[in-house]
Amino acid sequence: MTSADERHIPLMGTFNMRDVGGYPAAGGRTTRWRTLLRSDALHRADAAGPVLQGYGLRTVLDLRTDAEADFAPSPSCGPDTRTVRISLIGDDVLAAPPRLEAVYQYLIDQRGEAIATVIGELAAAGSVPALVHCSAGKDRTGIVIGLVLAVLGVPDEVIAADYAVSAGRIDPSVLEALHHIPGSATGNGSLTPDLLASPPSLLLDTLARAREAGGGTVEGYLTSRGLPPASLGALRDSLTTP
Repeated sequence: MTSADERHIPLMGTFNMRDVGGYPAAGGRTTRWRTLLRSDALHRADAAGPVLQGYGLRTVLDLRTDAEADFAPSPSCGPDTRTVRISLIGDDVLAAPPRLEAVYQYLIDQRGEAIATVIGELAAAGSVPALVHCSAGKDRTGIVIGLVLAVLGVPDEVIAADYAVSAGRIDPSVLEALHHIPGSATGNGSLTPDLLASPPSLLLDTLARAREAGGGTVEGYLTSRGLPPASLGALRDSLTTP
């Protein structure tokens, strides 16, 4: 694997934008470079500038709530780029304790249909190159990217290592944006800097939870939540290369 610094995309106004290309995948394949990006919020970035324009983005998947997007609206990424906003957080997040583990469990247990919808948009014809982002680019983005990489056959330890890179790339002002999530930990005022950690073990536990809920596989988890089976092959075709 290339280093985290080589993956980092230095777009002014973002802290946690990077490429997930170059990872080993199933069947001796490799994840494609310049095809799937992950990021924190874009509201302070020149999204229509030369850095992102050079990627030829076709799709931006915004995982934030309406309140977050209203607080920090994203700029246009150009006329050829569609932006799809699908909140991974629902009103029932208020029942989740303000602990990172509980929030991840909530997302896997209660928001599987939304996750499957996001991944279905990524798998749609003509959707890549694509960028997936939330506010910090760590939790909601980390879960979606982690599940996608698992479908591609990237080893779990590599997925967890990619997730862990976010720990050093969090915008210190992101807590202000996250307080606009209904329920604030979601919205109960209990967000703390501890929630900005990204321990690899947490993502490994999240993958295991998804597999358990899906009859033993991430693919089973996603298809049982509404992802068409054909989308699994489309992901592998568009996001990996021999």
